[in-house]
Amino acid sequence: MPDVLEERAGVPVLVCDPAGPPVATTEAALDLIGAAFGGAEVVAVPAGRLDPSFFSLGTRFAGEIMQKFVNYRLRLVVVGDISAHLAESGALRALVAESNRHDHIWFVPDLAALDARLAATG
Repeated sequence: MPDVLEERAGVPVLVCDPAGPPVATTEAALDLIGAAFGGAEVVAVPAGRLDPSFFSLGTRFAGEIMQKFVNYRLRLVVVGDISAHLAESGALRALVAESNRHDHIWFVPDLAALDARLAATG
């Protein structure tokens, strides 16, 4: 399945294919941002597509990617089980908790949770 633009809870979301190319560089993130400019407000990226360095905050890769989405006024949603990464890093747990309190970057376990979150934010 290719990345597809879907309306979810009334919001246009670019739902990225779990089997798509890995997001291992800022250029790959910019490619997703470019694809979202077809009308998406949210980009839902499966956690498995993110390079492991995304979850190791010392690399600063997560910060670079997240800042790109904020700069382009797109919401980034990481979809999937990241519990193994969370178990290894208190800093990542804090980042996820703080991100989920706001509107720009979310971490959700699945698309159903994304739908519920979108519906709740109107």
